[in-house]
Amino acid sequence: MQHELIDVLIVEDEHELAQLHAELIGKHPRLRLVGIASSLADAQVQLESKRPQLMLLDNYLPDGKGITLINDPMLTRANCSAIFITAASDMDTCSLAIRNGAFDYILKPVSWKRLSQSLERFVQFAEQQRVWKIVDQQNVDSLYQLQAKNYRQDNGSKGIEENTLARVQKLFNDQAAHCFSVDEVVSETGLSKTTTRRYLEHCVEAGFLSVEMLYGKIGHPRRMYRRSAA
Repeated sequence: MQHELIDVLIVEDEHELAQLHAELIGKHPRLRLVGIASSLADAQVQLESKRPQLMLLDNYLPDGKGITLINDPMLTRANCSAIFITAASDMDTCSLAIRNGAFDYILKPVSWKRLSQSLERFVQFAEQQRVWKIVDQQNVDSLYQLQAKNYRQDNGSKGIEENTLARVQKLFNDQAAHCFSVDEVVSETGLSKTTTRRYLEHCVEAGFLSVEMLYGKIGHPRRMYRRSAA
């Protein structure tokens, strides 16, 4: 049976992180990336023109805060849900996102697995809404649980090749005190950027690496990777 694709808009001004999100969306058979917006103004234009069903929404953008989009009538007109992604750990921002119906709220630095789980839950959520034309209490409870529960999928090792993983891990073992950017790991290992990101995030989920955010100008943090303390 052919399923309809769910259109997704990424609102994120940090290029590297936007590409990481785009890669996750591209790997999911039910999701389709329709655009990447790097500002509030760009997001508003793309919401209106592309009518996505899901938006991955950063909070700190060059021309304002993403949270202001949460209660924008445009979001309602597009029938678009939001997964809020932010470095804002204050309760006011979190409460506002929840009160205005954000599907999920994910703190930066973003966990690859955590975002994957959230995307998978949203796909199930959208599918059940499509299938159930009339609901009973059990259906309603199921929808609320999908939004809230900690969905467990595979351990993230799918597509991870042992020799390549060993090459990445050797680099960090040999220079345990050094904090590497993605580009530095690409240069040292000769792997593609996409492959490098996937292996680095796998190592983070496995506890081998830790992520540090290097903040330059506001809104443009870089993900840096370091060997986790033993």
